[in-house]
Amino acid sequence: MSLLSSAGVDAASARISGKVLRTPVAASRTLDGFLGHNLLFKCENLQRVGAFKARGALNTLLWMKEQGRLPQRAIAYSSGNHAQAVAWAAAELGIQSEIYMPEASSAVKRAATEAYGARLHLRASRAAMEREAEAAGAAPGCALVPPYDHDEIIHGQGTAAAEALEDHPEVEAVFAPVGGGGLLSGTTLAVKGAGPGPGGAPRLVFGGEPLLANDAARTLREGKLFRWDEPQPTMADGARTLSLSERTRKIVKQADGIFEIEEEELARWTQWLTHLLKQQIEPTGALGMAAAARWLAQQPARPRRTVLVILSGGNADAATMRRVWQTDHLAQPPDLKLK
Repeated sequence: MSLLSSAGVDAASARISGKVLRTPVAASRTLDGFLGHNLLFKCENLQRVGAFKARGALNTLLWMKEQGRLPQRAIAYSSGNHAQAVAWAAAELGIQSEIYMPEASSAVKRAATEAYGARLHLRASRAAMEREAEAAGAAPGCALVPPYDHDEIIHGQGTAAAEALEDHPEVEAVFAPVGGGGLLSGTTLAVKGAGPGPGGAPRLVFGGEPLLANDAARTLREGKLFRWDEPQPTMADGARTLSLSERTRKIVKQADGIFEIEEEELARWTQWLTHLLKQQIEPTGALGMAAAARWLAQQPARPRRTVLVILSGGNADAATMRRVWQTDHLAQPPDLKLK
């Protein structure tokens, strides 16, 4: 039975404290001036393995250890960031890891996963990759660490928002990318469990999802789980999941909405965040910013709103960044009238 709760996020925070980085919260006065609102960025691109996924992977393996169920071998499937996270977390706990990845996954992420000591299995079909990993995880001495469909993965991912709200209680709304829904689910638990925001108003939480891979938004609209047959060709490779899970769907529907982001928007915000924050941002990490811009465009100019964007990761290979920079979007300053 699922026991997802904000208390689970608190327990995860205590469990992984000192073992993952308490990442900084950045801001850009230039961007605030362009948009007329206050934007804060939780820099999970600076996290261990370069992504928030380190939180959920380590929390899950530490929880398994507490339960006396730490496996000899951790099994995972992933397009990249979760693969690195499980490989890293397994190495931290002195166990082996085997990771199933798509053949089309980022070469940078594949190389990093192997560098953490994992044995890789590349597969042409994502569906076959998931089935094989699940079968391997059922073998004696092994355990599957899924990318999002696990309570302790979700609780671990929620610790990023929980930290940021501790540091910045003035935040009124939080924005995170959506792939399989683990980060948005954990963020929703953390935000809704943190109590009211400034002035006693409830804090809001939203997701940003590529329009090209909008299975989560379609799931919420249709009231039933929508699943792709194959990953969709968005530049946000971390959001190329086939569907939410029933577990994440139940939490994601408690969020305040999902914005569907076009590829041009995604490229524009990846460029601008990289430029203004002077950090490497992968396209998936810019989904929350694109969603925040959409929401802020719906708000009155006064009062200024204070929002938090979770920058989920900074791992991108040259091919992806060539797509991002195919058109120069820096010639025109950001404007809330633009998508």
